[in-house]
Amino acid sequence: MRLDKFLKVSRLIKRRTLAKEVAGQGRIKINGNNAKASSIVSVGDELVIQFGQKVVTLEVTSLREAVNKDEATTLYRVISEEKVD
Repeated sequence: MRLDKFLKVSRLIKRRTLAKEVAGQGRIKINGNNAKASSIVSVGDELVIQFGQKVVTLEVTSLREAVNKDEATTLYRVISEEKVD
């Protein structure tokens, strides 16, 4: 699944266009490598996403084309959250 679609489906980022912008700014890494919006995400991949003053590290646990709001958090597992100055 494409990175931008995964971020939207998992509700980590609300809109796919916003996910594309964040990836274009180099604020997302997949397994330690800079990611583009078109990068492929697989189960077991580690994502590091920089949200403003926070860096979130998470593991992809499953991939689905569509989920309801309650099931969105089952697509990933948060490994760590750090504040950045």
